[in-house]
Amino acid sequence: MTPAGRRKHFIDLSPLRSSPAFAKLWLGSSIAGIGNQMTIVAVGLHVYDLTASTTAVAMVGGVALVPMILAGLFGGVLADSFDRRLVALVSAILAWVSIASIAAMTWLGFDQLVLLYLLTALNAVASTVIGTSRQAILPRLLPPNLLPAASALQGMGFGLAVTVGPALAGVLVAVAGFAWTYTMDVLLFTAAFMGIIALPRILPEGDRERPGLKSLLSGLAFLRRAPNIRSSFVADIIAMTFGRPHALFPAVGALLLGGGAVTVGVLTAAVAVGTLVSSVFSGRVGTVRRHGLAIGWGVIAYGCSILAFGVVLVLAGFDPATDGAPHWVAIVAAALTLVCAGAADNVSMIFRTTMLQVAVPDAMRGRLQGVFMVVVAGGPRVGDIYIGIAAAAGALWFPPVLGGILIVSLVALLLRFQPSFRSYDALSPTP
Repeated sequence: MTPAGRRKHFIDLSPLRSSPAFAKLWLGSSIAGIGNQMTIVAVGLHVYDLTASTTAVAMVGGVALVPMILAGLFGGVLADSFDRRLVALVSAILAWVSIASIAAMTWLGFDQLVLLYLLTALNAVASTVIGTSRQAILPRLLPPNLLPAASALQGMGFGLAVTVGPALAGVLVAVAGFAWTYTMDVLLFTAAFMGIIALPRILPEGDRERPGLKSLLSGLAFLRRAPNIRSSFVADIIAMTFGRPHALFPAVGALLLGGGAVTVGVLTAAVAVGTLVSSVFSGRVGTVRRHGLAIGWGVIAYGCSILAFGVVLVLAGFDPATDGAPHWVAIVAAALTLVCAGAADNVSMIFRTTMLQVAVPDAMRGRLQGVFMVVVAGGPRVGDIYIGIAAAAGALWFPPVLGGILIVSLVALLLRFQPSFRSYDALSPTP
């Protein structure tokens, strides 16, 4: 292969060169994402440290679920009614305040489980509105042909954040404690303001509806008439409900694989390594036309990877780690399955995001992005509840084994019975 041919396989950086506003937004959100991922891991470890309960860890997401759903839906309404830059900026301030409050609470020794749940829920709500506004902004900063590359860049930024953040959190919690870990997030999150403040004023194009229930209902009515967008949401809900084993990691690190907080950081980062690697080699995504098929097969590959993770836990159960010592062979095997899961999920994410940004009109994009954020952010919370219930009903390996089988089966049925989604063509996008 020629050097030029090899370069085509690497990530396309054209969006960064084409739009300075996008470049600043991407850089700021990527840096802030590192701190956010540190806090996600630290909160899980903190709750487990307070309760020694996987169910309590899973409820971190469960408590935030309903507020996040409302934030996604009405955040989309706000993004279709007001300046999207202003909506993102106000939400970012609320997110920063919630992180700073968690840090202050921990420094002062107020290890109250209920307060930790509430502040984490507030942070999740604000982050959902930020994500809704930011995704609705991107098609105004870039031409349609660069949106797949922009999605891959976002995947790379997220992959970097989830690679560095959890690993750093695992080390910091073990060495310096929870308070320093949360404080690092407070500092890193300030980068998010750099990207948002640099944006121009961005009002929705076309007729704007007044914010309220009527506007929300019109967005949901549009979704009912958009089978391809709806199918992409369903595929993601299936994957995140049955294939997100993160709430298991503290117990797996403590009881099965050993290594404690370090193992939790390694397993969480492994998913991001897959996301990062698949983004780096995403140069050809712009040539793919059958986005529905790409989403479906990506989610099926994700389900197979989660099933493989469960099989590793089954095998590790025959020779569990003792006295907290890390079982490195099992840890590496589990991490490799999660690398594959992260890569597969990123592929489906690139095409889900592009389909939504291109096929939905701008005046409706905020509301549909709001629903999308509910799916993206709320799905893992439902998944945490599933993990908590399934883990309580069986062994630690049971949730990922059952979940992987369900993902593969349900998405295969989705592709079989949704022909318009299966035949979606990026050259003639229809919602």
